[in-house]
This record gives sequence, structure tokens and C-alpha cells, in this order.
Amino acid sequence: MALPNDPVMLLSVINLKLRDFYSSLDALCDDLYEDKTALCAKLSAIGYTYDPQRNQFV
Repeated sequence: MALPNDPVMLLSVINLKLRDFYSSLDALCDDLYEDKTALCAKLSAIGYTYDPQRNQFV
């Protein structure tokens, strides 16, 4: 499954996957072959950062 390009849709999909399928952002990026830095930068552009304690972007 390709991740959405729209940052808001991306946020929704990533948080859903983190909640339901992955124990960490590293695990998600490794499994989906995504660049963690690029993903974080895209979501940071709309004001969200990854919180490892909550395992979600907030």
C-alpha cells in the first residue's frame, strides 16, 4: 500500500498503523521501507511530531 501524499491523510494513516500494527515508528518505517526523516519532516510541516511514549504523532 502506498502512503498518501496529502499530509493530513498521511497523518491519519500513520497514526492508525502505529496504533493497530506497530510498536514504534522505527518498526513501521522498516516494514514499509519508508524514510523516517522524510516522513517526520512531512508531518512536522503541518505541526506534528512523533511522541515515542504515546507511539503517535501529536
